[in-house]
Amino acid sequence: MTLNIGWIGCGRHATHMLMPQLGRNDMRIAAVCDLNRDAAVSAAWQYGAEAVYGDYAELIDHQGLDAVCMAVGPDLHRIASIAALERGLPVFLEKPPARDAAGAREIAAAAEKAGKPVIVGFMKRYSTGNRIAGNILRGESFGKVLGVTGSYMSGPAYFAGVPDYSGFYLHHCVHYMDLIPWFAGSAFDDMAVRTVETAPGHLLLHLNFTCENGAIGTVVMGTIQSRGTPTEDITIMGDHRRIEIENVINVRYFRNPPFKAEDPAASLAGGADTLSWTPNFTAAANEDHKGYAALMADAAKAFRGEANTAPDITDGVSAMESLERMTALIDDDLRRRRK
Repeated sequence: MTLNIGWIGCGRHATHMLMPQLGRNDMRIAAVCDLNRDAAVSAAWQYGAEAVYGDYAELIDHQGLDAVCMAVGPDLHRIASIAALERGLPVFLEKPPARDAAGAREIAAAAEKAGKPVIVGFMKRYSTGNRIAGNILRGESFGKVLGVTGSYMSGPAYFAGVPDYSGFYLHHCVHYMDLIPWFAGSAFDDMAVRTVETAPGHLLLHLNFTCENGAIGTVVMGTIQSRGTPTEDITIMGDHRRIEIENVINVRYFRNPPFKAEDPAASLAGGADTLSWTPNFTAAANEDHKGYAALMADAAKAFRGEANTAPDITDGVSAMESLERMTALIDDDLRRRRK
């Protein structure tokens, strides 16, 4: 069954990254909405929408919709998603689901009352390397996750003379508030933060954490690297097991290999030596390694009431609660260092 989708927010991210994935998953964009009329008209032309709106409430009233999807600001995410749920429509939200955890909890309450799913755009779970790692972790051979370390960088793109890091927290750091517990198999427990601020808008932070299941780790995040360079890497440690994910695509899985130098019969052992994978970008394959296509495939299953593993608003609430804990620690450390 083809799903008719009403789409709110026709900016570059939505039109380039998210909306192209709907048709691949038997979802049709029936109506679009944006305050920028030109952007909405352009999106309607690109994706064959039959109606263009400038008010989200009018889009939600469009006849024949099966779900509402949106990629706008966190305040409108909260308001528009609750309005859609009150009309009995399931929702896809880009992250963050709201400006704060309280707003995310409002959406969760509305979803429970409506009995409809709200899917949150934590596509990092679906990035090719991360998804491979997640499947290995959930297999029989890896065992318990003991530690997770990671690095996630961005440039100082959210500042105009005032070091307001809220955009960085909400649009970047929130990913790892979801991804790290997903890898570890458990929610965050203890947190500690150390920061370095070299200039207004140039922040480096180390988050040290313990998860409720005992896994430990450190995540390095900051606004001091160009986004034109690879900005992500993750290592997941087990007992005689290690997975490394570089740039969301390159994966190495280390087991327990024997020494080779003094063994004249040394070869490569399938059950012990390192497995590695990297994509073939020369192949003419329409693959989305960032994870948006796979995420929207799961969202479509959720909209149809089918079994899925899509991150939902409960995951969104958990991520926002962890983000608020972390940012409070960051603010305290920055105040101490600025004295």
